[in-house]
Amino acid sequence: MNSILSQYMMRAILTSTALVMVVLLALAALFEFIAELEDVRNAYQAPQAMLFSALRLPILAFEMMPVSALIGSLLGLGAIASNSEIIVMRSAGLSVGRLAGMVAVSGVAMLAFAAVLGEFIGPPLDFYARDMRQESRFGQEEERLGNSTWVRDGNAYLHLERVNSEFEFGSLYVYRFDDDYALESIAQAENAGIDNDDRWRLENFRETQFESDGVQAVESSLTVESFDVNAELLGSTMAKPSSLSLRGLLSYIDYQKRNSLDASRFEAELWYRVARTFSVMIMPILALSFVFGSLRKGGTGGRLMIGVVIGLAYYLASEMLANSGQVFDLNPALLAWLPTIVLVLVTGFALSRIR
Repeated sequence: MNSILSQYMMRAILTSTALVMVVLLALAALFEFIAELEDVRNAYQAPQAMLFSALRLPILAFEMMPVSALIGSLLGLGAIASNSEIIVMRSAGLSVGRLAGMVAVSGVAMLAFAAVLGEFIGPPLDFYARDMRQESRFGQEEERLGNSTWVRDGNAYLHLERVNSEFEFGSLYVYRFDDDYALESIAQAENAGIDNDDRWRLENFRETQFESDGVQAVESSLTVESFDVNAELLGSTMAKPSSLSLRGLLSYIDYQKRNSLDASRFEAELWYRVARTFSVMIMPILALSFVFGSLRKGGTGGRLMIGVVIGLAYYLASEMLANSGQVFDLNPALLAWLPTIVLVLVTGFALSRIR
């Protein structure tokens, strides 16, 4: 019996959540497309802007999962409660804890879906969309704009320009320092690329070495270097944090810490994403606490308003804390988890008051 009831409540919650997600994504895609129309130029026209908006939908769906889960759960459970079905379940001997456990199954299913979106689907499509937009807008006439980056590899600093999506580069400059930060050499390669073994192939390589007894110049038509920076890390340096998977974030954070670089921006994104994914599981349980009492007799509009208010409050609090943490150099893990912890406490308190 419990299994049947759990499946029944799960179907109601997931169906309502899917409908809410479709509506929110439709609005988000429309606003995204309108915003992109202001930046059309060269090969980036309305069809490309539409494609960009479509490719961004998975990452937008991940960002809106907590709000969608809350509103969908309120609508689904509210419809069940309005027919007094939850009261009948309580009368049959089901405790609030048992009902919360049944609802939590839906939360786990949505958490798994959010994890897949945030790890395997959203970030690569978002990176591809931004890369496509950049190449379409600027093409060859301004190939340097937006693609240059500085990379540190131990005591070597690399400045390079990406000229295509296959990680082939134009001019590459390498500045090497000793342990006392004294300049050892300056090198330039007219063209550079990374082969399948993550080795750097530098064409028309010229290096000026500063030695104690003078300056020495070295030239080579082709030089192979083995920097610790591979194609994956370079992709991370040129991508926004939201365009990286959790694995990419962890890898890039490790690289930054190994090279004594500031990783706070990427750490904030890492913990923010983990906390947001976990919050999806809490939303159906929070919604359960609202379907008892006055909201049980309320209409769909009242449930929708409650979901929108709580969802927006959670979203704005998460964004505000994440941004303030980077400004004031606060612990990113604590700030990312604080709204979710508050959500868990509110959920526990609300359930404890149900008789």
